[in-house]
Amino acid sequence: MDAKATTRKRRQIRIRTRVNGTSSRPRLAVFRSNTHTYAQLIDDESKTVLLASSDVKAKKTGTKTESAKKVGTEVAKLAKEKGISTCVFDRSGYKYHGRIKALAEGAREGGLQF
Repeated sequence: MDAKATTRKRRQIRIRTRVNGTSSRPRLAVFRSNTHTYAQLIDDESKTVLLASSDVKAKKTGTKTESAKKVGTEVAKLAKEKGISTCVFDRSGYKYHGRIKALAEGAREGGLQF
């Protein structure tokens, strides 16, 4: 691993010691690859993924930041259908800007509270 990946992993471990999802307040975990953005709502107590969304199947229109915002609103919409209104945000060691910030803002606009 290079230095950038190592520092992200260290940040991720530090965040995960404090952030824990429950069935009433699941963890919104974000993964950012070079081309796509993924988000999952996870219940850490029962170790299950409640729902997931990504921009893989969506048509590529606009920038990656805009598609990340769409993923956030999609997660919020799916969460409302399952009766989930609050969650804890797990940025997975990524800095809170760009696609991660856009996803969080999209989820907030969709009605999720964290």
